[in-house]
Amino acid sequence: MNSRPRAALAGLAGGAVAIATAEFVSALTDSLSPLDAVGAVVIDASPAGAREAVIDWFGTGDKAFLRVMTLVVLGLAAAGLGLRARTRRTSLVAGFVAFGVAGAFAVVDRPGPAAGSLVAIAVGAAAGARLSLSLLPRALPGVVTEMPHESLAPLDGDRRQFIVFAGAIGGAVVLGGLSAAMRRRREVAAVDDAAWQLPEPTDVDEWGPIPDSAEIHPSAPFVTPADDFYRIDTALSLPRTTLDRWRLRVDGLVSSPLELSYTDLLAMPQVEKVITLCCVSNEVGGRYVGNAVWRGVPLTDVLALAGVDDGAEQIFSTSLDGWTCGFPVDAALDGRDALIALGMNGELLPLEHGFPARLVVPGLYGYVSATKWLERIELATWGREGYWVPRGWARLAPVKTQSRIDVPRRGEQIAAGRQAVAGVAWAQHRGIQRVEVSIDGDEWQEARLGADVSVDAWRQWVVEWDATPGEHEIRVRATDGEGETQPEERTPVAPDGATGWHTVRVVVV
Repeated sequence: MNSRPRAALAGLAGGAVAIATAEFVSALTDSLSPLDAVGAVVIDASPAGAREAVIDWFGTGDKAFLRVMTLVVLGLAAAGLGLRARTRRTSLVAGFVAFGVAGAFAVVDRPGPAAGSLVAIAVGAAAGARLSLSLLPRALPGVVTEMPHESLAPLDGDRRQFIVFAGAIGGAVVLGGLSAAMRRRREVAAVDDAAWQLPEPTDVDEWGPIPDSAEIHPSAPFVTPADDFYRIDTALSLPRTTLDRWRLRVDGLVSSPLELSYTDLLAMPQVEKVITLCCVSNEVGGRYVGNAVWRGVPLTDVLALAGVDDGAEQIFSTSLDGWTCGFPVDAALDGRDALIALGMNGELLPLEHGFPARLVVPGLYGYVSATKWLERIELATWGREGYWVPRGWARLAPVKTQSRIDVPRRGEQIAAGRQAVAGVAWAQHRGIQRVEVSIDGDEWQEARLGADVSVDAWRQWVVEWDATPGEHEIRVRATDGEGETQPEERTPVAPDGATGWHTVRVVVV
């Protein structure tokens, strides 16, 4: 084997073993994943446009993409170390030490205990460097040795090194799989082991049980199942805590700072509300929107216990993984159903959606309000900035009126004759008054609407269409409860949400 490929493979194998070993040891000690810590640093350092592009391209698979790209970059760097070590073997050790130090800084920069992760990084770096050194082709310092042509006979040394390399890669894959399985098992256990049952709510939406008339077409369920509910956040690893040690701090510009346990929250009056959440990254006609039944404690009840000072301008919240956001105090005190949610669709909050507690604030995009894995609520002035504001997003982010066509889908072929055009529309905290559909630019037809369960919940709509053969363009627009019709002009999602009429083109045969 030529010494250059052999050296690159030696570095690559060592890097794979280093990462897999660090992940496995950190999983054994139930510590933060070093790989995810490095990925989080990359996310934090990325420009807003890059992050938005990843979400646009990969959707809810953005985290898998970021992990893969982190592995690719680290693998290329490790291969480069192997090539460098052909003439200076000490550079390989120095490189692994440097990567270990960088990983240690990434871990220390994240919230939570770091000791187990630091040990994992040290063990992984040592294992990776040792393996790479053993696989490197022997060479005199400063001399590059290469065969003038491929060997005409198999060499035992080549076979042994191939076996070691293949074993290292295979072992790294196994360790990585075991690490992921251990973490996932703990994530599931974090919710399953909760002995508490959600108490019955003392207040529900005026409809009581959701009426059948809320769902007038099967294109999308009125209540989005938790497994189908969109998830957009910056957490590569799901933050976890035990309920006996979890506390919610309420402090800042308050007269009586609080620290509430999970049982304290369960003992307070519970409400259950149907509320639609929407991500600011949702393009016109996009899928980053969902409607759920949220159960929890009114945020106003907690704020009343703490006593809000007159100088407080925003509610600044922090998650277990250090993510932050802030929204105006008035948005919590103006009568809307802002909640510290403990349950979703009749069950405990899934870990992916914020267990043990999260904020749900109708009418505001999630990047300024919907803190998952809630740890702290601080009453503050506008001198504090949440995670996304310094990255170019607007400080104030009321949800914009939007409507979406769910059937027929873009580019779909449908049969001529009577067809349903259907979808959903939302304008949280204002409600939906009217939805209209236009076919091929003709006059607007008013759609039939599903029941108005809440001004904070979306409404289904449907129009019956006598479809004729050919290509057709379908447009939709909604008017909110204040009489404002969504604008036709298309704008991007940044800095405060997209606008425009959702339009699809279909073929009738």
